[in-house]
Amino acid sequence: MRLLVTGGAGYIGSHTVLELAAAGHDLVVVDNLSAGHPWAVLAGRLVVADLADDAAMDALFQENAFDGVVHFAAHIEVAESITDPLKYYRNNTQNTLALVARCVRFGVKHFVFSSTAAVYGLPEGEKVSEDAALLPINPYGASKMMSERILQDAARASDLRCVILRYFNAAGADPEARIGEAHDPESHLVPLALQAALGVRPKIELFGTDHATPDGTCVRDYIHVSDLAAAHRAALDHLAAGGEGLVLNCGYGHGASVREVVAMVKQVSGIDFTVAEGPRRAGDPPALVADASRIRAALGWQPKHDNLRFIVETAFNWERKYREGGVEA
Repeated sequence: MRLLVTGGAGYIGSHTVLELAAAGHDLVVVDNLSAGHPWAVLAGRLVVADLADDAAMDALFQENAFDGVVHFAAHIEVAESITDPLKYYRNNTQNTLALVARCVRFGVKHFVFSSTAAVYGLPEGEKVSEDAALLPINPYGASKMMSERILQDAARASDLRCVILRYFNAAGADPEARIGEAHDPESHLVPLALQAALGVRPKIELFGTDHATPDGTCVRDYIHVSDLAAAHRAALDHLAAGGEGLVLNCGYGHGASVREVVAMVKQVSGIDFTVAEGPRRAGDPPALVADASRIRAALGWQPKHDNLRFIVETAFNWERKYREGGVEA
């Protein structure tokens, strides 16, 4: 298929571009490079443009008869969404509305949307299913929830069909260390711990050690980014085969605590870096783990990298390469 990948120069988007290119798809990547990197786009054609630029986006759709869209482009920092909510509603929700409307207008049939477990807010129970109530507690989660609704309503009223993928905690890097995480600022645990190991930052801080979990720190469902990319390919295959619209959690169905992740980073790196203990962050659920049974059944998705050591090893190999200047700008 000829596909438009928005935000394809970002962390998850760039890994998915590799996956889709390997599957033989013809790709156009659009990214405004506010958070993405040109060096991360290793396949397809990169077009530097903003989704809010109607003229540029109309021209792109007129020049290409897209069969499908894979939509990653979004702001992702929860804390920033609280201090600057309108930025998130403009970029995440308003731009998604414009993109979906453009897809309907130009007859695009397939749409895969990058959503988040943040739409659930503070869910109850050990594992979260797709049927759980959507009660986001920050503008980031709310902006994604609104985008989901826009997409689903548009699909009901048109020929557009969509798969919504709700990510849990993406981590790791390309096993060949070609690309990986490079956020600025960085807010994800694995790269933060690796940067402490490599001396980029003086320490790693644990936010809360008195949660109702086995070791007192938060538990999260970490999914390797390459498995997440494969889920997008499977979602497109499902739609291309005439499959119905779906909402699917992307996780492994089990979690690791913050202490366990930090211990694994120390083990993999061989470096005993400083770990500080701080108070809880407001709104942090003690545990957030996916019920991931539906994606396996619906898409036949079988993860290849469900292993915390492998996640950390690939992230470490990438982080070291990136810090040593081994990436061409």
